[in-house]
Amino acid sequence: MGTDHLLSLFKEITRIPRESGHEEQIIAYLQKFAEDRNLECKTDEAGNVLIIKEATPGKENTPTIILQSHSDMVCEKNSGVEHDFAKDPIKYVIEDGWMIAKDTTLGADCGIGMAAQLALLEDENLEHGKIEALFTTAEETGLDGAKALKPGFLSGDILINLDSEDEGELFIGCAGGLDTTAEFHYTPKKLASHKVSAKFGYCGGLGGHSGDDIDKGRANAVQILGRFLYRAYEKCGIELCTIDGGNKRNAIAREAYAVIAFNSSDEDRVVELFNETLEAVRDEYSLTDPNLQGIAEPIKWEGDVIDSKTVKNLIYSLNFAPHGVLAMSASMKGMVETSTNLASVKVLDNNIIRVGTSQRSSNNYAKSFAGQRVEAAFKAVGAEVSHNSEYPGWQPRLDSKILETSVAAYKKLFNVDPIVRSIHAGLECGLFLDIYPNLDMISFGPTIRGVHAPGERLDLVSLDKFWLLLQEIIKSIK
Repeated sequence: MGTDHLLSLFKEITRIPRESGHEEQIIAYLQKFAEDRNLECKTDEAGNVLIIKEATPGKENTPTIILQSHSDMVCEKNSGVEHDFAKDPIKYVIEDGWMIAKDTTLGADCGIGMAAQLALLEDENLEHGKIEALFTTAEETGLDGAKALKPGFLSGDILINLDSEDEGELFIGCAGGLDTTAEFHYTPKKLASHKVSAKFGYCGGLGGHSGDDIDKGRANAVQILGRFLYRAYEKCGIELCTIDGGNKRNAIAREAYAVIAFNSSDEDRVVELFNETLEAVRDEYSLTDPNLQGIAEPIKWEGDVIDSKTVKNLIYSLNFAPHGVLAMSASMKGMVETSTNLASVKVLDNNIIRVGTSQRSSNNYAKSFAGQRVEAAFKAVGAEVSHNSEYPGWQPRLDSKILETSVAAYKKLFNVDPIVRSIHAGLECGLFLDIYPNLDMISFGPTIRGVHAPGERLDLVSLDKFWLLLQEIIKSIK
C-alpha cells in the first residue's frame, strides 16, 4: 500500500472536527473504521481508542507492537478568518511538495500519525505481528488521555509514537512539562469623561510550537505588547480598558492587543511610543518574523477600566516574567534543556485577568525551578499563582532494541544513519512508562513545519520516507 492511500486517509481526517476536549466525532470515526473492517476495538472512559489487528500467518510469535498517536489537534486561525473548528473542514492546498493550511492549523500534528495507523490496519500485504493501534485524547491540552490509561488496556511491550515532526530523526526522549497560571483580581472603575481611548496591538508573528520552536528566537506578541504598555504607562500614565493576547499554552503568541485610555494631550506621544516599539521589534525580528505588523485605531470605550494598582502590577509582571530558552543541554549538543512560554493574557468574567504560561525541561528539577521563577514573578506583584497539567519527561535508553531495529531499517532504506536524539517537546511516552514500565519506545514522523500555528505544512517527500520506514520497521521486528 503506497503513500497515496495514507494521504487520502489524512484528508478524510481533516474533514472531522477534533479540537482538544471535543473529540467525539473522531472517536466515532475510529470506532466505525474498526467495525467496517471487523477489527476488535476498545474505548475507555477517557475516549482513548484501541484498534487491534491480529498477526499475519507465520508471525503469531512476533512481539505485539503498539502504534500510537493522539486524536486531537490544536485549533488556531488568523485574525479575521471565518472558520468554525467545531464544524468546518480544514482548508488546505498542495504547493511545491507541501500540504499547507494557510489560514488555520492543518492538524498534521498528529493527524498524519493517525492516518499511518489506519493505513497499516488496512494493509493486507504487509507481514506483521499483532498490532495495537492506540489513539489518545486531549494530548494538546494536558495529555489527559495518556494520564487516564489503565493497566491491562494494552498488551504490547514495543511502542512506536508517531507524533514527531522531523524526518531523518529518531527520538528516544522528550521534555516534561508544567503549566503555570497567574490571576489578577481587579476592581473596575469608571473612565473619566475627558479621557480618549484607542486599540493598540501587534500581529503577524510566525508563532509556532512552544517546545520545538522555542529556540528559533521568534517574536512573542504578548511580550511585545507588554513592552509598549510599560513605556506608555511610565511616560503617559495610561489606563487599561482590556487586554487580549495569545491563546494556547503550547503555542508562541502571534497576536496581542489592548484597549487603553489616556489624556487627549498625550495622544501623539502614545502613538509615537507605539510606533517606536513597532519599528524596534520589526528590526529585532526581521529574520524570524518578517511580517510583524501593528494595530492602532481609535475606539470609544463605553465600559469600565481596570484599577490603577492592578494595571501597574500586570504591566510590570509581563515585562519581568521570563520567556524563551532558559538553559541548553550539557549532555546533548544543540538541544534545549529548559524553557518557558509566556503564552497568553486574557480579561475574563468576574473581574479576573489570567496570564497563561508553560514550562518544559528534560530535567525535572529544572522544570520545577522554571515554574518557581514564573510563580515568583507574578506573586511578587500580588497575583494568585497555580500549577497544573504537569507531566514527566521520557529518559533516553541507548540500549533500546526498537531503536536498534529502527536505525538498521533507516540505513537499509536510505543508506545513511538517522539522527538519534531527544526532543524539547512533550510526548506521551513518559506517561506510558508510568503505567507500563517495560515499554521499549521510539518516536518518529514526517517533516511538519509551523506546528500549532496557521500555515502549518506537511512535507510530502518526507511522508514517503516516513511511510517506507514505518513498514520496514514492522517487517523487521523478529
